[in-house]
Amino acid sequence: MLIKETLGNTAETPLAGKQPEYLYLEWFEITKRILRKETEAGREVAVKLWQEGQRLQDGDILWQDSDTAIVVSILPCEAIVVTPMNLLQMGTICYEIGNKHLPLFIQDNQVLVPYEAPLFRLLATTGYEPQIQKRKLLNMLKANVQPHAHTSESTSSQTLFTKILNLTIKS
Repeated sequence: MLIKETLGNTAETPLAGKQPEYLYLEWFEITKRILRKETEAGREVAVKLWQEGQRLQDGDILWQDSDTAIVVSILPCEAIVVTPMNLLQMGTICYEIGNKHLPLFIQDNQVLVPYEAPLFRLLATTGYEPQIQKRKLLNMLKANVQPHAHTSESTSSQTLFTKILNLTIKS
């Protein structure tokens, strides 16, 4: 079965009595544009998402008929969880993790990253009180800079990154 787009998400679109058939994915599989997996019932599914930056989300409905809906379920994994005490800590923690080029997740006012022992030790020795928890990593920050132009575009159409860059440029 070939899936080229999602039909919605169970958070906004109820299954209306359909039986969910889960397609279990690891957190790192949600960014893949081409994916071949089997659902929990053994149904083979090929996902081909061509739109740039499109990611599967927990609860995405990939296919449905009158009885069944194939739904994405992201598996929990071992993660480092840090709860920043203020905005400065949030920025520093995110900088330290980003400086290591690791994926970063923000959920419930916490910073999460897939478990890595060296990063855990670094965060612990710098006083951030990291914890190791089994969690679903759901809200990955987009690390790619969006394409932008250097013309006289209005600031409302600029990305946040472009706005920050423009603040650093001397007039």
